[in-house]
Amino acid sequence: MSDQSINSYRDLRVWQDAMTLAESCYRLTRQFPRDELFGLTSQIRRSAGSVPANIAEGHGRENTGNFVQHLRVSQGSLRELETHLLLAERVGILPGPDLAPVLAQCESLGKMLRALIRSLQDKSAK
Repeated sequence: MSDQSINSYRDLRVWQDAMTLAESCYRLTRQFPRDELFGLTSQIRRSAGSVPANIAEGHGRENTGNFVQHLRVSQGSLRELETHLLLAERVGILPGPDLAPVLAQCESLGKMLRALIRSLQDKSAK
């Protein structure tokens, strides 16, 4: 993305990947039992949607400190999402083979968020 300009949060690869993760989680939870609609289904969908939403909100603040803070909130939502997914596996709602690719997306996105936070902090320290 270094040779492209960032005109919107939608241009950020981290936001794009977060949206893909949220979409994956929505698709994944379609198979959950109906009695989990207000339980794990809702929790997974909310935390998954929170990740890109906080990236977008932070970018819209047009202040590096606020952006970093919102990226940290996104990190927290990502960890919350991982926890709900692991719980769904533990209670037998989500089979391991279905969980593995989503956890891999979470790990990749977590690394991107950490790298972006470090980059923004380095730039603001100069």
